[in-house]
Amino acid sequence: MLGTQTHSPAAAVRLAPGFSNPVHDAQNCFRAVMQAIARPGSLQPFAADFKDLPDPLTAMGAALALTLLDFDTPVWLDPALASSPDATAFLRFHTGAPIVNVPVEASFCLISDPERLIGLGNFAQGTPDYPDRSATLILMRQTFNTAGMLQLTGPGIKDVTQFGTSPVPQTFWDQVKANNAQFPRGIDLIFAGETEIAALPRSTQLTRMEA
Repeated sequence: MLGTQTHSPAAAVRLAPGFSNPVHDAQNCFRAVMQAIARPGSLQPFAADFKDLPDPLTAMGAALALTLLDFDTPVWLDPALASSPDATAFLRFHTGAPIVNVPVEASFCLISDPERLIGLGNFAQGTPDYPDRSATLILMRQTFNTAGMLQLTGPGIKDVTQFGTSPVPQTFWDQVKANNAQFPRGIDLIFAGETEIAALPRSTQLTRMEA
């Protein structure tokens, strides 16, 4: 009927603002990510300035999403994020990335509840011919400990470096070790702290330190 307005459920979704300075902020965040990947286990500072973000999305998680996602990068959201209409609307509006329901179909995966992260084998591993078709996981709510439980070696690391972060699942580091052993296949990991970013690309070798 003419003159009648209909209201979809999406109309009630609260849409938080994105970067205050989109070009400058995205460039700085991207630079921090590239430094973290080039120097595995190092902590790269970035000030993620967001206001009124919907739970369970964190400021650093939002910054990484707005920097790395676009129309051509399908993303999988963990159950906590996927069940938040405000969070999914924020990501759709500010990134344009298609949200997929199956982890193996995603180029990026946003993990807001890392303690309940599903097994790493559920994500795209790439193929021998196309190892770049693997997934990158972004784990939010991380607290770093550079005198931590791991010794890292490999490209980008001079000799050896120590690294630790939490929370992660109990078997997480065993899974990461198995994942990286299949290099050049395997997933890459980005850890989103409150004010810092770290990364473990699949080219990194890790050894658990004795307690």
